[in-house]
Amino acid sequence: MDTQTWIYLVVGATFALYVGIAIWAKASSTGEFYVAGGSINPVANGMATAADWMSAASFISMAGLIAFLGYDASAYLMGWTGGYVLLAMLLAPYLRKFGKFTVPEFIGERYYSRTARLVAVICLIVASITYVIGQMKGIGVAFGRFLEVEFATGLVIGMAIVFFYAVLGGMKGITYTQIAQYCVLIFAYTVPAIFISLQLTGVPLPQLGLGATMNDGSGLYMLEKLDQVVTDLGFAAYSTLKGSELNTALLTLSLMIGTAGLPHVIIRFFTVPKVSDARRSAGWALVFIAILYTTAPGVGAMARLNLMDTIQTGPVGEENANLAYENRPEWFKNWEATGLLEFEDKNGDGLIQYYDDTNEEFAQKARSEYGWEGNEMVTVDRDIMVLANPEIANLPGWVIALVAAGGLAAALSTAAGLLLAISSAISHDLLKGMIKPDISEKGELMAGRIAMAGAVLVAGYLGLNPPGFAAQVVALAFGLAASSLFPALMMGIFSKEVNRIGAIAGMLAGLGATLFYIFMYKGWFFVPGTNWLPNNADNWIFGIQPESFGAIGAMINFAVAIILSKVTGRPPAHIQDLVESVRVPRGATAPSASH
Repeated sequence: MDTQTWIYLVVGATFALYVGIAIWAKASSTGEFYVAGGSINPVANGMATAADWMSAASFISMAGLIAFLGYDASAYLMGWTGGYVLLAMLLAPYLRKFGKFTVPEFIGERYYSRTARLVAVICLIVASITYVIGQMKGIGVAFGRFLEVEFATGLVIGMAIVFFYAVLGGMKGITYTQIAQYCVLIFAYTVPAIFISLQLTGVPLPQLGLGATMNDGSGLYMLEKLDQVVTDLGFAAYSTLKGSELNTALLTLSLMIGTAGLPHVIIRFFTVPKVSDARRSAGWALVFIAILYTTAPGVGAMARLNLMDTIQTGPVGEENANLAYENRPEWFKNWEATGLLEFEDKNGDGLIQYYDDTNEEFAQKARSEYGWEGNEMVTVDRDIMVLANPEIANLPGWVIALVAAGGLAAALSTAAGLLLAISSAISHDLLKGMIKPDISEKGELMAGRIAMAGAVLVAGYLGLNPPGFAAQVVALAFGLAASSLFPALMMGIFSKEVNRIGAIAGMLAGLGATLFYIFMYKGWFFVPGTNWLPNNADNWIFGIQPESFGAIGAMINFAVAIILSKVTGRPPAHIQDLVESVRVPRGATAPSASH
């Protein structure tokens, strides 16, 4: 059976499973639509949370960033895993105990203000829409390759599937679908990694294979071999930090606190019956997440080594050392069809030259000694690396099909969770909470589904022209959540001094500063060519990239909120008592939809 047939069979079977679950678990009430009736088992919820958390950025793009950035990409690993611990320990149990459906609802009641709730809705929508753009990019990449269609067509197909099962099932359908998707994506991620680790090092666990010796007889450790290969072609050493330490630290912090402020993950802790179950499901989720995150460094490094070895077939400078374009392997042709991998023969020799032509010293040597006129791999989208890795390594067709299903499962699961967060913010917080409090449950449910449909269309449109690779777009979303929602949540739980004026001003200041910095380098609403300054390290303020600025925005938020609260007075006594009661270790009732 050929690879494409395997892909159709495996992907088709998983989609049939997702759709079947959505139909079986159709939400019939707002409680089931928003929080699955609060009846999910903690272990099952931990698995669903892991699937919700491990998006296309984790499955598809993170290893791609690790493949090309090397040590610099460790910020993504540390930020996203550390942030989940922060969320599980400092926010989730207290928010679950508070007993409301949504983050804006908590902020509105804690800061005794409809305006605060409205500002929180705006912050949530901005962060979630940005996040879901990254998922749409991943969906388009995966569908484009494995259904053999263009990126845009693949994106539209993915939008239709997300729309169906997210709109129909709500949180109830999404939860059970995400449990199935976690099983698919983790199996799909680890099985190819084991194959490739065995192939390169003879060690079955990629976590250990990353530090093992190559089985090619060279006696080199894998990272030592990779450093040698990339530096021979003018790239910076893979295992060294290439960016600034300040930027790396801020990026890690931004991802950490952004994680703790993301509403689509927080909302999962309302789907379990008790506060103690929220803690247990957080622990289980961390276990399930760790399986993928400890595997990712090995996957990224092995993908980069396989790519370089495929194109650079001999020592640099040796005649015919580069791959002849007409003899390029099948995987190369497959990805060229998507437009995410492109070759241009700049010197007319029919060979593929892949090297760092931005390294002026090496580029000069390449021109004078080898006759190379520039890097001829003019497009290598980093988001293809995990999906292409099994093909590059010549693994069996069923393994390639499994990776296709896993990549799609990762993107679809998180997209659904984000769309639900956007939907609940509009229908529950904005419509029922502020505009039409007397709306019926049936009307609210319909409004939620309409809002979700609108969010799918907006995210899909923006996903056609994303402002970066999937993980980079997601990092921007984390920065927006870090600068706006996280400080308000933290101060709302742990400080009795912050009042509504401080909270509202802090959220607006943090979000505004971060958006301003992003648009300076990324453009207005991510429209290409509308950025004010070139997006590179030479133009960044103190070398801080847009993805890292969320940490600065959070500091601005905290400072503004605390200073204004001191100037304008403490919150009312009943709000101070409320803050105290949230932290008292007692049981909680089921989530309430009251206002």
